[in-house]
Amino acid sequence: MKSNIKHIGLFILTTIVLSGCQPKLEVPIHQDLNTGWEFKKATDTVWYAAEVPGNVHSDLLSHQLIEDPFVGANEDDIQWVSDTDWEYKTSFNVSADLLEKSNIELDFEGLDTYAEVYLNDSLILKTNNAFRSWQVDVKAALQPENILRIQFESTKVTEEKEKEKLSYELPEGNRVYTRKAQFQYGWDWGPVINTSGIWRPIKIRAWDTFKINDVDLNLEVLNDSIASFTLDMDVYSNTEEVLEYEVYVNDTLNTSYTADIKEQPKLEITKPKLWWPHNIGDPYLYDVKIVAKHKRTILDTFQFKKGIRKVELVQEKDSVGSSFYFRVNDVPVYAKGANYIPQNSMQNKVTDQHYKDIIDDALGANMNMLRVWGGGIYENDIFYELCDEEGIMVWQDFMFACAMYPGDEAFLKNVEEEAIENIKRLNHHASVVLWCGNNESSEGWRRWGWQTGRSEEEKEEIWGNYLKVFDSILPKAVEQWSGNIPYWESSPSYGRGNPKYELEGDAHDWWVWHDAYPFEHFEERVPRFMSEYGFQSFPSYEAIKYINNSDSLDISSEGFKNHQKHVRGFQLIDEYMARDFPVPTDAEDYVYMSQLVQARGITMGIEAHRRAKPYNMGSLYWQFNDCWPVVSWSGIDYLGNWKALHYKTRASFEDILISSKIENYILNTYIVNDKLESDEGILSIKVMNFNGSIVWEDSKYIEIEANSSAIKHQLNLGSFQANKDKFVVVFQFKETTSHYYLVKPKDLKLEQGDIQQKITKINGGFSIELSTEVHQKDVFLYSQFHGHFSDNFFDLLPNETKTIEFITDETLINDRDIKIKSFNNFIR
Repeated sequence: MKSNIKHIGLFILTTIVLSGCQPKLEVPIHQDLNTGWEFKKATDTVWYAAEVPGNVHSDLLSHQLIEDPFVGANEDDIQWVSDTDWEYKTSFNVSADLLEKSNIELDFEGLDTYAEVYLNDSLILKTNNAFRSWQVDVKAALQPENILRIQFESTKVTEEKEKEKLSYELPEGNRVYTRKAQFQYGWDWGPVINTSGIWRPIKIRAWDTFKINDVDLNLEVLNDSIASFTLDMDVYSNTEEVLEYEVYVNDTLNTSYTADIKEQPKLEITKPKLWWPHNIGDPYLYDVKIVAKHKRTILDTFQFKKGIRKVELVQEKDSVGSSFYFRVNDVPVYAKGANYIPQNSMQNKVTDQHYKDIIDDALGANMNMLRVWGGGIYENDIFYELCDEEGIMVWQDFMFACAMYPGDEAFLKNVEEEAIENIKRLNHHASVVLWCGNNESSEGWRRWGWQTGRSEEEKEEIWGNYLKVFDSILPKAVEQWSGNIPYWESSPSYGRGNPKYELEGDAHDWWVWHDAYPFEHFEERVPRFMSEYGFQSFPSYEAIKYINNSDSLDISSEGFKNHQKHVRGFQLIDEYMARDFPVPTDAEDYVYMSQLVQARGITMGIEAHRRAKPYNMGSLYWQFNDCWPVVSWSGIDYLGNWKALHYKTRASFEDILISSKIENYILNTYIVNDKLESDEGILSIKVMNFNGSIVWEDSKYIEIEANSSAIKHQLNLGSFQANKDKFVVVFQFKETTSHYYLVKPKDLKLEQGDIQQKITKINGGFSIELSTEVHQKDVFLYSQFHGHFSDNFFDLLPNETKTIEFITDETLINDRDIKIKSFNNFIR
C-alpha cells in the first residue's frame, strides 16, 4: 500500500479517543530518502544534483545537458540517453532510535528498471520490474551515516540477451522483454523517451515486534440493512503475546477483537451508504482505521477510505449475441468516457494538481469511466483516490499492449508478482470496476499478420505463452486478491475483422481512421460496448507554439512534423476534412477546422452508441489526454487545453441527451436518459433559418423512462428538402438543448454577421457576453493569455445572448485580447 495508507505515528494521540490514561506508542518509524541525490553517467566522474522521484531525462534537462525533447525534433537527439548506463547516489543519517529497532528495511517503491543497489558499498538488491516495489532487510548493513548508490543499466542490454534465447522474434520488438511502461518505446501518439531512474519514492521502515502490511475488507453481505465484511490482515509479528485490534469507521469504534480468534473477524455497517458512479448517485466513502495494541501500547495503525459497492460485468446471451455492461449495486450503468494514458513521458513532472485537473476535466465532460490503458503505468495512488472521491469508474488494464510476450519461468514469476502487488495496492478503491489482461494483443495475433511465416510449433509456443499470462496467471491473481472485481482477458474481445465484434464483448472500431471509413460508419455499426475508437486533430495554438519554441503556428516545419507519429496522420485529417468541411489554407484556420472534424466524428459515434442503449452500454473513445505536445486523438492536449472534442463531448455525454438521426427522410429524435429516475415535460422543436426566423415549430408533452433510450419525436423532412442547407432544427427539453443540421457542414448556407462581445472582470477571470444577429456555428474563443473558457465551439442563436467565463490569472483584458472565430467565416 502507498499513499492511501496513513501511518499515524505520534499523531495518533490526537485522532484516537480512548478511555483512561493516554496509550504508549511503539509504532514503526518511517524515514523518506528522497533528498540529497546526485547522478552521473556511469563512465563519468562529474556528479549533478538529481530529483527523486524522477528520471535521468528530466535530470539532464534540468541541468540543460539535453534540449527539451518536447520541442521540435529534439527527441531524435536524446536517444543516446536510453543507451547509456547511469548511476545515482545519496548519503543519509539515521537516528539511534531507528537503529535500535529490531527490524529495518529499505522500501523502493519504483526503480526503472534494471538496477543494482548498493548500501555502504554492499550489493543489497537487483531489480528487473519498474511496476514492482522492492523491500530489503538492512538491519545488519545500516549505520548512523550511510551511502546509497543505484546503478541503472540500459534496457537494451537485458533485452538483447533475452532475445537471443529465442529462435524467433516476438511481436512487437524488444520492449516485450522489459516490464516497464511500453509507450516509452514510442507509439503513434508518443515519443521514444525510454526513461531510467528512481521513479517512485524510497523509504526506510523500522519496527520492533509488529507492523501492519495490508488490510483487506472482503464484502460478504450487502443489502439495505447491513454491509458485512471479513477483515483479512497481512501483518508482521514476532511476538507470542495476544494482540488487540480496534476497528474504527468514521472515527467511531465499530468492532474490536484479539488476534487469537479462530475465525476471520467481522466488520458490520448498518444501513450502509453505497458508492455510486457520480452521475447516478453519491460516491460515498467511509474512513476505516485499524489500531493494533498490546495492552495499553499502540503497535501500529492502518487507515484507508472504503466505498461500499457491488460490481458485475454482465454477459448474458440474447437473440443476437451477448450483452456486455457493468452493473453497480444491481443497477445497469452506461459507461461514458475515454481511454487515459500517462500525462507525461517523464512521470515525475505529473503533480498532484495535474491529477486533480484531469479528473475535473473528466467530470466537466460528464464522463463516468476512464480506461487506464495497458501501455502506460499502474497509476499513482492519488489518481484512484480522486476517482473514488468523484465517482469515476476505472477500467484498469494490466500493463501489456499490442505485443506477444515471452513465457519463460522467470518472466512469468515476475509478472505474477507484479500483478499480485498492484491488485492488492488498488483493492481498496471502489472506483476500480474491471481488471483487463491486455490491450489488443489477442487481436494482433489474429489479425495483424503476426503469425505469417511461422511454423505451427512456433505459433503454438507463442500462443501458449500468451495463455499462461492472460488465461491463467492474471485471472487467478484477480480471483484471489481483488475482492470479486471482474477480469477480462483482452480488449477488444474480437477484432473488427470478426463479425462478432458487433454482437458480443467489447469492440475497438478503427474502420474510421485506420481504414478511412466515413464517420457515418459509427451510426451503422454499433457494438455492445465500444472501448476504443477515435480520430486525430491538431492541438491548441499554445501547444503548437510550444513545439515550435516560438510564436509561430508553422505546421509544415520538420520539427512540427516530428509531432505527428502516425504515418498517414496528416493525410487522413486532410481527407476527412475535405469530405465534410472546407479545407482552409491558413495554418490557424486549419488547426481550428481539424478540431471540428474530430469532434464531429467522435460525437456522432457517442450519440449513435447511446441511442442504441441498452444494446450498447458503453462508449469510451481514444483518447482522453496526451503525454507531450502532439497531433493526436486526444480531447485534451498536453498543456491541459480542451479541444473542440472535449467541449462537445460534454453535451453528448449529458445524462439527458437529445439526439437525432435521419432515416428515410424522417428525422427521428431520441431522448436518452441515464438517470435512475424518470422525467417528464415539454419537448419543443423549431426549424429555423439562419436569420432566426421560425419556419416550423411543434411541442409535445413527453414522458422519459429511467435508464432508457427511445424515439420521442418524428419529423417528416419532405417539405424542407428544397432549402435544407438553410435550416437548423433546435430542440429543447427543460435545460437540455440540441441543434441538428440537415446537411454536411461544408454545404450549409450560413449568413455573414458580426459577433458582439462585452467583457467584465469577475473573481478568477472575466465574464464574456456574446450576441449576434445571425446564426453563428461553432464559435471559438481564444486568447494569447493562458486560461480556460467555460464553453467553446458552441452555436450562437440570432438575437440571443450567451455568457461564458474565461478563467485566467490575467488581471486586465480587453476586446482585442479575446479573439473570435466562427464557422460562418468559412462559408461563402
